[in-house]
Amino acid sequence: MAHIIGIIQVKGGAGRSTIATNLAGLIAANSSKRVALVDCDMPQGTSASWGMIRRGDDLLGDMTIVTAANHVELVEKVQQLDADHDFIVIDAPPRIAEITKAALILSQLCLVPVGASAPELWATSDLLPTIAAAKAHRPEVDARILWNRFRATTKSAIELSEAAKAELKLKELSSRLGYRVAYSDAMARGMTVAEWSDKAAKAELVALGKEVEKILRVKFLKG
Repeated sequence: MAHIIGIIQVKGGAGRSTIATNLAGLIAANSSKRVALVDCDMPQGTSASWGMIRRGDDLLGDMTIVTAANHVELVEKVQQLDADHDFIVIDAPPRIAEITKAALILSQLCLVPVGASAPELWATSDLLPTIAAAKAHRPEVDARILWNRFRATTKSAIELSEAAKAELKLKELSSRLGYRVAYSDAMARGMTVAEWSDKAAKAELVALGKEVEKILRVKFLKG
């Protein structure tokens, strides 16, 4: 039975595909685990395009890349992949729809990327009823904020973090991803930042991986 991780946010440009590809790639590259990445943001298909570049450069390894255009397809694909994969990462679309709810219900852990801006905080507030509806079907749904493009030393970021705790009432991950060009540079080449030259970005991604390991109570990182 696969561990399923959903990357869910209704605001476009929040970094869902960046997180989905980096996390899936990190797990696949650091373990013997079979990993599947499901791109639900069609027709844009950022994660699927990343996978095509990665396959072309012979970097894909033991990773399966599939797409799902609606909630019916998503459920069918996850059921198929669950039989012979250890991890499934779902890159959900930037909208409130049945597929978003399905991704929440299917996932053992849901990461909600939030950038340090008021619009992203508002968009995440819009997601809360969908999370509540998913929990009505599956009470153990675990949705947690992952701060992305975060500048920890800025006053606005600190204020937004406090506002998120008060308004969203979702758990936050301790690990945070910074505002770094390495993420876009690596994605354009079908890579993760763990395979790129930015040591700070790699450290952030590894920290995220370790925290996901702890939450899921499973080991996939080397060392």
